[in-house]
Amino acid sequence: MTTGLLEIALVIGIVIQATGQGNPHPDVPDKLKAPAGEQVVLKAHASGSQIYVCQQGADGKFAWTLKAPDAELRDDQGKIIGHHSAGPSWKHNDGSEVTGKAVARADAPTPDAIPWLLINVVSHSGSGVLAAVTTIQRINTKGGQPPPAAECGVGKQNAEVKVPYTADYYFYAPSK
Repeated sequence: MTTGLLEIALVIGIVIQATGQGNPHPDVPDKLKAPAGEQVVLKAHASGSQIYVCQQGADGKFAWTLKAPDAELRDDQGKIIGHHSAGPSWKHNDGSEVTGKAVARADAPTPDAIPWLLINVVSHSGSGVLAAVTTIQRINTKGGQPPPAAECGVGKQNAEVKVPYTADYYFYAPSK
């Protein structure tokens, strides 16, 4: 009887892991929480760059402006599962892709890290794991902040810099 219960527990554990329900919601500030009724369907670790351009603003002052992220997305075993780029967009190796818009932000725990974000998905393509995703969180960021504003001026106008960063992305879809 004990062996049968262990087999049932093992099967339930495999099913939960396969459906993404084994991924708990991360601990984040309230304004970055995913909507009620959504579950984590994918967690990815990003490693890459935040690309900034030195530009003159309407006020005449120069500043580093975010052009785009460029990062590989990896699963918990370190396997590349996708790419994060301008849009912002996330493309999974299965062909599914989402584009989002940040709707809330919170400062990262360390000042050298880019903010944590809550992102609403605004468009989808493909029919893979990202097809039903409606919300994304960017958390656990390290690095990625632009260079000091003093390093951007007339002599560097339109210059690009790539600043290394890492982050965790949690992808949410409505519970079934």
